[in-house]
Amino acid sequence: MTLAEQVMWQYLRTLQGFHFRRQHPIGDYIADFICLKKNLVIEIDGGYHTQHEQQLNDEDRTAKLEQLGYSVIRFSNEAVLYDIQNVMQTIESKLLTL
Repeated sequence: MTLAEQVMWQYLRTLQGFHFRRQHPIGDYIADFICLKKNLVIEIDGGYHTQHEQQLNDEDRTAKLEQLGYSVIRFSNEAVLYDIQNVMQTIESKLLTL
């Protein structure tokens, strides 16, 4: 796991009532983190995700996961490392609306 993924994992494990798995396979994909109870996938994106081709791949991946019934949230490494409180607030809000 990257440093950002390690930080995210530490925080996700503190959420009461929601169990997350890491590196969970879904078809041809491996989700960084998933809450199966809510079908919520959380992806942590490194710097290469800013490249145009990778952004297209990410959009395609997200669309395919959504077709399978999953909601997908993406965060940059920087957001996780430097704004984890906002990241966690976003995740908690999403979990409560699913």
